[in-house]
Order: sequence, then C-alpha cells, then structure tokens
Amino acid sequence: MTRLAVLIATVGYCGYFPIAPGTVGSAAGLVVYLLVWWSGSPVVEVALIAVLFGAGVWAGTIAERFFGGIDPGPIVMDEVVGMLITLAFIPVGISGALAGFVLFRVYDVIKPYPAGRFEQLHGGLGVMADDAMAGVYANLTLRLLLWLLPAWIA
Repeated sequence: MTRLAVLIATVGYCGYFPIAPGTVGSAAGLVVYLLVWWSGSPVVEVALIAVLFGAGVWAGTIAERFFGGIDPGPIVMDEVVGMLITLAFIPVGISGALAGFVLFRVYDVIKPYPAGRFEQLHGGLGVMADDAMAGVYANLTLRLLLWLLPAWIA
C-alpha cells in the first residue's frame, strides 16, 4: 500500500528529480493536461481533477509518513492538480499553457492568502489544498491576461 501511495504522490517518481521537483511535477501536469485537451470534454476535465485530488490526498497522507515530513519535496501530485486547475476551462495553445505554467509556479511559491493557510491542513489535504488554491489564482490571472493580451497569450 505504501509503495502505491508513493508512486502516486511522486507521479511515477517524477518527484525524485534532484533539481526543482515541484517544477518537474508541474511539467508533468502539462503532459496530463494534454490528455484533457485531447478529450475536449469538460466532464473529463472535472473528473480528472477530482480523482487526482482525491488520490493525492490519500497518497499524500501516506507519503508524508513515508518521507517523514510535512509536504516533502518528492510529493508532486499537488503540482499536477494545480496545473490542471490553472488551465481548467480555458482554451489555450502552447503559449497559453506555458503562461499558465509560469503563473502557477509563481503562485505556488509565494502562496498568497489563503493558499499558505491551506498548507497547514492535516496530512494529504494540506499537501493538495494549497496548490489547488494556487491553481485557482493562476487560472484567474491567466483569464485576465487572455482578456488583456489575447494576441500574445492565446
């Protein structure tokens, strides 16, 4: 059970990348987003976000015990879900997806209120919730940028 949880929490061991595992996890989120984009279905998008969030809460709780810390670096499922939320329901091309990637990384690092508070929630919920909130901030900012600069980012 622990092996499966670590496999899920680290997104197939992407979280073990020695440099910037969170950025690698966010890049993995872009790859997962390709599946959503390919499906073209908002139902698939919502379902994937919900299933991966739930799996991340479960796996994150177990993986925290395995790694012996709160929200340890190798757990990157939260970044994958954060990227999916960042790009949710926004029809973007490559430049828009990359803009979303940068925005999510910024919000994930600075954790504006209440994202930083969500990180204090117990176990895997805290692991996942702060990045989900960063994804919401990034999504709203990306929408604003698409409205202000549609030719640059679309």
